Amino acid sequence: MSTPTEQLHPPVLEPGDFTRYKIILGVLGLVVPLLVAILYYFPETFRIPGAQVKFLPALNAVLNSLTAVCLLAGFYFIRQKDVLKHRAMMGTAFALGSVFLLSYVAYHSQVASTHFGGVGAIRLVYFFLLLTHISLAVVTVALVLFTLYFALTGQYTKHKAIARWTFPVWLYVSITGVIVYFMISPYYT
Repeated sequence: MSTPTEQLHPPVLEPGDFTRYKIILGVLGLVVPLLVAILYYFPETFRIPGAQVKFLPALNAVLNSLTAVCLLAGFYFIRQKDVLKHRAMMGTAFALGSVFLLSYVAYHSQVASTHFGGVGAIRLVYFFLLLTHISLAVVTVALVLFTLYFALTGQYTKHKAIARWTFPVWLYVSITGVIVYFMISPYYT
């Protein structure tokens, strides 16, 4: 351990060969967006008759909102050099994001996508937000997983370098997820 941060906050995982973790994270970073794409292009393929999922979009908006709050708090705490509170907030953001992803997949495995009914300029705004949200969400999974990996293995220089990209992308995806929900929610059936 060479830096003050490493001395005060040792890695969570014991030193060793983490190649298998990198492979698992890389596979997850590819499989999760692929699964979401399958649900989009083959709606209701995994439908379970009678499953009640209408409440999940609102829950997803709450989870995304809380994730954004935790990300902002985590950013604040690391700027204050309070690593333990930063870890707590980012761990909570990761847990909330994971629950969101499960809820999102559960909902979209049961219900076809809702079409936005707005017209005029609001339609352009909606589709701009939706397309940027989806495009960045695809890369967010891998960014978050590798940022977490570098933190847990004590590779703080790499963690800090990738976190500079992960934080704004993840925050944007979380916030735009909520905005898109509010814009499309009047059109849910």
